[in-house]
Amino acid sequence: MASALVLMPRLGSEFLPELNEGSLYVTFTLPENISLTEGRKLTPKIKDLMRRTPEITGLLTQIGRPEDGTDPTLNNNFEVFVKLKPMKEWRPDKKTLDDLIAEIDVNLMEIPGIEYNFSQPIRDNVNENISGQFGQIAVKIYGEDLEILQELAEQVKNQILTVPGAADVGIVKSGEVPQIAVQPDRAALARYDLDLEDVQDFIETAMGGHVASEMWQGEKRFDVVVRLPQSTREDVGAIERVMLPLEDGALIPLSAVADVNMGVGRAAITRESARRYVGIRMNVRNRDMGSFVAEASAKTEAAVSLPPGYELTWGGEFENQERAMARLQLVVPLALAITFLLLFFAFGTISDALIVLIHVPFALVGGLVGLAIAKMPISVSAVVGFIALLGQAVLNGVLVISAIKARLRDGYSPNEAVFKGAFDRLRAVLMTALLASLGLLPAALSHAIGSETQRPLAVVVVTGSISAALLTLLVLPVTYLMFLKLRNARTTTMVASQDA
Repeated sequence: MASALVLMPRLGSEFLPELNEGSLYVTFTLPENISLTEGRKLTPKIKDLMRRTPEITGLLTQIGRPEDGTDPTLNNNFEVFVKLKPMKEWRPDKKTLDDLIAEIDVNLMEIPGIEYNFSQPIRDNVNENISGQFGQIAVKIYGEDLEILQELAEQVKNQILTVPGAADVGIVKSGEVPQIAVQPDRAALARYDLDLEDVQDFIETAMGGHVASEMWQGEKRFDVVVRLPQSTREDVGAIERVMLPLEDGALIPLSAVADVNMGVGRAAITRESARRYVGIRMNVRNRDMGSFVAEASAKTEAAVSLPPGYELTWGGEFENQERAMARLQLVVPLALAITFLLLFFAFGTISDALIVLIHVPFALVGGLVGLAIAKMPISVSAVVGFIALLGQAVLNGVLVISAIKARLRDGYSPNEAVFKGAFDRLRAVLMTALLASLGLLPAALSHAIGSETQRPLAVVVVTGSISAALLTLLVLPVTYLMFLKLRNARTTTMVASQDA
């Protein structure tokens, strides 16, 4: 038990092991003012750098806005789908996906001024659905002032970069786009007897267009839209000279009643629950997620002071982990309570039921040792394995104690009853342990695509079944013998006191 208590905090925790999908999905954020033409010039350079890794068999690139039109990304968005060889064909020194990513990361550093995030196709979609951002972990800072949010995001990013295990850390930027701002002069509008709505309708028609008629070609109908030529719509001076009609038929330039200026504005303002926020995305490599978030949040909380009305939250896969662990904190005690009731109904005494339950943690030691040997953190998959192991340990305890009580009823002494009861159940306990261990051994040793989620469960059951069997056959009988002797001694004392 002491070794288990020492191992648990050192194992770390995560939601689920990362799947190896056999491919990578790399998202690049180029400089915001880059054009599609300039972005295309980077494509061969990026491909050549990534092809230095021989495990890559194919690259599929896309630059610009996504085809679905739902993401607020600009022309500086660049995405690469990377097809990989099977793991058995990788170089001997490249044992994990993180090893490949580290090599590609070093090669891509030759291109300055770009940010990129490594993910996988399925995981990328899952993470985006969870937090709306690319990356395993997402930090969101909520507030009203976008400039203050950006400053706070920079401070948080700098703190996260000092935490071991942080990778692909970046602030989610919405980018800026050129905008022509038309600010009506209300005093001038009053002098010309114009309403604000009239000017707004005129600007909307001139810039965005207005359906003036329809055109038919066979059975297809097309709208005829009237608006200013593109060259005029992009020229501030030309827009100022556009003539605005008055009620008496006179014409005045738009500049007489409005100020027209060229400026920049954000391409998108991210919101959640009607609150503005700026996000920081990151991945975790060569470290468990639970300890990483604990250290990063502690450093951030100590170094970054949030103004009143501003809030910082941690999300992404870590959010799922917190939610799953919170549910398990309710499910596991409930399962233990139900198990205790069933044991009480089976034995008819609280003491026998407690003796079986007290030995359950000893049976879990093997699972913790197995995770430590396999260098796996505690995840939801591993916890499910521990729950299965709990049932197996309780079943073994019921078998042994039932056999011991049967021998006591047959008139055997406590020593003989304990020895014969444990010996009689030796075959059943060992067969149960071997069945579970050998049955899940292939899953524990598998490295095929998709095996990552089942491996922690299998490792826990394989190693835990062995420790559960040994402890059931060695520790439980000895403990029950001590209980029998203590109970007999107490009974003898009570009888002696009554006779006196």
